[in-house]
Amino acid sequence: MVKHSWRSTAVAIAVVASVAVAGLPAAAQPATTGPAAVEPVAVPSVSGPLPGTVPGDPKSPDIGDTYPFFSTPDDLARRGYVEQEFLISGRADGWDTAGVRVAEDVPYTTRILVRRPARAERFNGTALVEWQNVTAGYDLDALWNADTVTRAGYAWIGVSAQRVGVDQLRGWSPARYGTLDVTGAGAYVADELSYDIFAQAAKALTASRRPLGGLKARTLLAIGASQSAARMTVYYDRVLPQVRPVFDGYGFIVGTAPARQGAEPVFQVLSETDVRSPVRPADTDRFRRWEVAGSAHSGHAGQVYRQPIQVRDLGAAPVYDCAQPPFSRVPLHHVVAASYTHLERWVRRGTPPPSAEPLAVNADGTKQRDELGLARGGIRLSQVAAPTALNSGDNSGESFCRLFGTHVPFDRAVLDRLYPSHARYVAQVVRADLRNIRAGYLLPADAAQNWREAG
Repeated sequence: MVKHSWRSTAVAIAVVASVAVAGLPAAAQPATTGPAAVEPVAVPSVSGPLPGTVPGDPKSPDIGDTYPFFSTPDDLARRGYVEQEFLISGRADGWDTAGVRVAEDVPYTTRILVRRPARAERFNGTALVEWQNVTAGYDLDALWNADTVTRAGYAWIGVSAQRVGVDQLRGWSPARYGTLDVTGAGAYVADELSYDIFAQAAKALTASRRPLGGLKARTLLAIGASQSAARMTVYYDRVLPQVRPVFDGYGFIVGTAPARQGAEPVFQVLSETDVRSPVRPADTDRFRRWEVAGSAHSGHAGQVYRQPIQVRDLGAAPVYDCAQPPFSRVPLHHVVAASYTHLERWVRRGTPPPSAEPLAVNADGTKQRDELGLARGGIRLSQVAAPTALNSGDNSGESFCRLFGTHVPFDRAVLDRLYPSHARYVAQVVRADLRNIRAGYLLPADAAQNWREAG
């Protein structure tokens, strides 16, 4: 076993800072008016798909026996999906974090990873375009969940927009990724080009349809988690008012969200970890914020999914020495799945999502807790409403332990007191899930999974 190697201290500090302020809105920026407000986003050229899949196709004369970095081990073929990787190239403008244009027409090449339905009849018309997270020093598909994506018929596209991720790709496989560059040959190393690259990647989906295998995307949703949500916040608040929109809606997950109210709807979903202030922005006709009790910024489901990929592509998975047993098992991804459904409906039909009760937070930023140690308020999934363990968003210790939350199973005495019989426990799970389905916070398919696990 090895300890995790954080390849970018600056990036790691940035994501912790973004989490610490996730309870507060970003500084409001006035929308730009005048000619700059209608400047179009350029269309990049697309090449690919690149050869190679896991466990490996025959060697290519150009890139050898390689495959996409962090290619999913999920059985996509069984689900009627395919995974393909493309290179996109073009010229991007650069922006600083204040929204000042600092560069124009800088050449770039990067990759996009596409997981989509193999047949048109399986596609629901919505593309989830994820800003890949690079906090660990490499591209991470933080919001990929095979159940969420494939049962609804979404296409998922991961965009490599930032220097840290692209540099790691170049080192991981020079044959496959050696031509990638998002810095203008080293002139812009603070990700100034990332905002335009992300938008151009989405533009490529509708301009050529090549990355989607001919599928026609009617709705483009930008999604990003943690640091990526922070980057998207800068884009929405400070860059988007100066360019023509590409995305129809935005999902900001476990990170900051915009303060500016624009035409495109914004959905923010936060774990318990991310809420650190009693001050919240109000819901509006273009903004929704949900907070999920007991969940963690980086919980159990994601860790289980990523571990074999880290072993395969990095040689080992990280281990952590946290103050409390890590990784909350409250399935935040169930709520995220519901948020996508609402965001899609919001964009297409103008139907706003339901509001949700916030977590109960003390004046000092700590959560109010019940006698079992569970957070009060917020969206309460059955893992919290009918608990068998203490799941919280809090922890401490080395590296990013503070983001993992806690999972401590109750002892037999507590379980017997809460549930005189197993049937009583299952009934409470079912009642909690039905409440959340009716409220719009949980999809029936995810409730069914809960019931199977409870039974």
